[in-house]
Amino acid sequence: MSALSLHKKIEENTGLLIFGILLVSAIGGLVQILPVLNQKSLEEPTVNTKPYSAIELTGRDIYMREGCSVCHSQQIRPLIAEVERYGPYSRAGEFVYDRPFMWGSKRTGPDLHRIGGKYTDDWHRIHLIDPRTVVPESIMPGYPWLAERAASETGNIVAKMTALRKLGHPYTDAQIAAAESDLEGLMEIDALTAYLQILGTGLDEEIAR
Repeated sequence: MSALSLHKKIEENTGLLIFGILLVSAIGGLVQILPVLNQKSLEEPTVNTKPYSAIELTGRDIYMREGCSVCHSQQIRPLIAEVERYGPYSRAGEFVYDRPFMWGSKRTGPDLHRIGGKYTDDWHRIHLIDPRTVVPESIMPGYPWLAERAASETGNIVAKMTALRKLGHPYTDAQIAAAESDLEGLMEIDALTAYLQILGTGLDEEIAR
């Protein structure tokens, strides 16, 4: 059977056509996925990447709850325009303790992956309560209630850290035992600020320059 007649037979037979499409798609998928499974750089944290503290982890939960990832991404692509605007491009090792990832897919607001240390804690608190106080042209809504809710009421931080340790996050017994006391006296706005201040600070200093 010639290649032409075989091709015609496949086109005329719906079952064979579907099977062929699935087979080619499976091969293409394996070619992309298999090499990644053995790529250690995707599983090993960068030099300064550490598991989130109890406060930062709580802030991250608030970030998710308030839908911040709808308008802000956390992934700087290796493109000149992005690197010049936001800083060093994102590395896989910086996200090993992110469950789930907060990469996002839309930038109504700027990318936040290198926001850590760019502004003071007070700037973040003011910005979260009333963004136009510090950025007059901002269209971001204010989140004044974050300054009224206790961080300790956001969720069971001990249970979260215990579950994450089972998934491979290297929390110690002491860190988990102290989690609740770490949140005492803090408001949600403090926890969210702590999370924002840690974003993008996991790179080796030489790489970050």
